[in-house]
Amino acid sequence: MGRASVKEDKNIYQTTREEMRDNNGKPWSREKAADEIAEIENGRYNYLDKYRLLKIEEETVKIQPEDIVALSKAYNKPELRNYYCCHQCDIGKIDAPEVIYDNVHEILVNMSVSLESVNAKKLRLMEILADGKVDDAEITDLNKILEELEKISMTVEAIQLWCEKMKLLGTENK
Repeated sequence: MGRASVKEDKNIYQTTREEMRDNNGKPWSREKAADEIAEIENGRYNYLDKYRLLKIEEETVKIQPEDIVALSKAYNKPELRNYYCCHQCDIGKIDAPEVIYDNVHEILVNMSVSLESVNAKKLRLMEILADGKVDDAEITDLNKILEELEKISMTVEAIQLWCEKMKLLGTENK
């Protein structure tokens, strides 16, 4: 087993690996992580060995989407996919909302508030969209409605990640 890293500015992929614990309570080495990754889906990701993990963690290679899928599965951290999309994917930086959740109650309250807000504005949205055009007088209202829809989208994403995380934690405890 290798030495513990003393590097101070570790990226999310290294800190996540180091949060994983083996049966003796020791942090996963890159070799242990690579062994776990090799077991996923009958070896589908076995190209991701300890040397590639080192390059990913040291950021000397550009991490690929399939690397993220493998790491999120091996580490039981679906939020790694959202992090990658929001911070490292050129399209995701534009389109993917960053999902940050502290607890499920906060997520559900945010969802309820956003749904009520959009529900109250749905008639206005139908009026704006009825003629197939958006004129200058309607643009402000449309922007407010779009902001609420974005909040709903983020909340739905948060709920999906939270549920996936709970499902993974549930199967770990069996």
